Amino acid sequence: MTANGWLQIAIFLALVLAVTKPLGIFMACVFSREHTFLDLVLRPVERLLYRLTGVDEDHEMRWTEYAFAMLLFSVVSMVVLYVQQRVQGFLPLNPQKLGAVPPDLAFNTAASFTTNTNWQAYVPETTMSYLTQMAGLAYHNFASAAVGIALAIAFIRGIARREKDTIGNFWVDLVRCSLWVLLPACLLGALLLVWQGVPQNLKPYDTVKLVEPQQVSAPGPDGKVVNQIVTDQVIAQGPVASQEIIKEWGTNGGGFFNANSAHPFENPTPLSNFIEMFCIFAISAGLTYTLGRMTASPKHGWAVWAAMAILFLAGVSTAYWAEARGNPLLAGVDQHASALQAGGNMEGKEVRFGIANSVLFATATTDASCGAVNGMHDSFTPLGGLVPLVNIMLGEVIFGGVGAGLYGILIFVILSVFIAGLMVGRTPEYLGKKIEAYDVKMAMLAILIFPLTILILVGISSIYGFGTSSIANPGPHGLSEILYAFTSGTGNNGSAFAGLNANTHWYNTTIGLSTLIGRFFIIIPMLAIAGNLARKKYVPPSLGTFPVTTPLFTVLLTGVIIIVGALTFFPALSLGPILEHLLMGAGKAF
Repeated sequence: MTANGWLQIAIFLALVLAVTKPLGIFMACVFSREHTFLDLVLRPVERLLYRLTGVDEDHEMRWTEYAFAMLLFSVVSMVVLYVQQRVQGFLPLNPQKLGAVPPDLAFNTAASFTTNTNWQAYVPETTMSYLTQMAGLAYHNFASAAVGIALAIAFIRGIARREKDTIGNFWVDLVRCSLWVLLPACLLGALLLVWQGVPQNLKPYDTVKLVEPQQVSAPGPDGKVVNQIVTDQVIAQGPVASQEIIKEWGTNGGGFFNANSAHPFENPTPLSNFIEMFCIFAISAGLTYTLGRMTASPKHGWAVWAAMAILFLAGVSTAYWAEARGNPLLAGVDQHASALQAGGNMEGKEVRFGIANSVLFATATTDASCGAVNGMHDSFTPLGGLVPLVNIMLGEVIFGGVGAGLYGILIFVILSVFIAGLMVGRTPEYLGKKIEAYDVKMAMLAILIFPLTILILVGISSIYGFGTSSIANPGPHGLSEILYAFTSGTGNNGSAFAGLNANTHWYNTTIGLSTLIGRFFIIIPMLAIAGNLARKKYVPPSLGTFPVTTPLFTVLLTGVIIIVGALTFFPALSLGPILEHLLMGAGKAF
């Protein structure tokens, strides 16, 4: 660990803090339909869209109607993406003449991108055409992010409104989020990335001569391995910058290249790396202030932000320590940082980013439901890899995905307030609303469906050949690879340990299903809570009311998030990364 590394982490969090209030105010104005500086340009576009689609922007929806509209939009979008992949060989903008995506992989990808997961069981540059990348995957990067933010705003309205049956209009929230929050920032961000060297073109791939020919081993026509001399290399390119920026700004994570943000065309410089990390947290941080402003309780928004920041710092500090100390199995190897070497465990990391920026990226991308990576989590030390895994297991509520992080942590807020009420022996209250049995049941349903899905699928995959045959490592690390895959899919993260071949019928199908369960089986109970809260009367605070604006509330909320995650997943973690760490300390490896 170095002072420079800690300084970069501190600057990152400081900039996230700095953007929280202005961006939060802007989003509150957008969704409250107050005046913003973009109205002059975007309001006519918005009206035109409503005329073309027949949307009544003044119509308010009950939570059931809101949920139906969201599900309808998601189903249609998913089907369109599936069909587009299956017929991409007949569509234009395919200079590499890439054929149809296999059915199971197309299903997995369609489910993944619809749910903001962006799990990729394929090599993008050799599988997806430019049209599929732009009109399919990049479109879903915008759409799924807008859906998540719209749902968070609907939850906030449910908390803020009194004795009303409605929580807004899904179509209006979707349009305003896309036009005001996502598009302008992505236009600017894409230009910044192009300035840093990220490609943005529609040219066919280039073939270049290698400076030094390479000998590689490959299976021959008879199945036997033969050595070949390779003299040429194909350089993939395309409309990268436009997809890269929404990948981070919308916490999607799906890369244009297989190496994701470790690829120099996606992330060429330390500055582009910092921009991408900042984009991952920006909207989610701003939504905490939007929560405080729309509920007339700014201090509550900051209390939620503080809980997220505490958990973030705990995670990045642990990962930084674990990676900077190196690997004790490499006895006799100098792993200390110096002017000539980065030190620590540099396996799977880019030299241009180093350990500090690698662990910061890994922590941020799994705190949020982003899934983009600038290093391979599979190559982290056991405790270093434990941090990204635990971040997802906690529900990705540490700032979290755009929208999803906020409504995810608000479910934990409901549970925390309920526990506080039990401790003082009175009906719990949250911002003037009594929390009753129905609210707690829906909150627990949303919380329990997540580990239930993960642990069942991991258990099945760990004992049958169709699951274990895909892992690259035996022993506890192999279990970690399977556990990470289903945790990432169900948590709608999309990052991978990189040691698992997930492009099989079993993993394509089950991870695809887990992404749908992890998205929609949590959204429905959440909207039910929002609709129920909106109908309730306002109850003035009394001496027995537990305040949700104090440091004590932040501590309680942090504790509940950790305890729920630890009690649920600790046995599985004990058999995976924790056991691997103990074996590594004892000088053993599988």
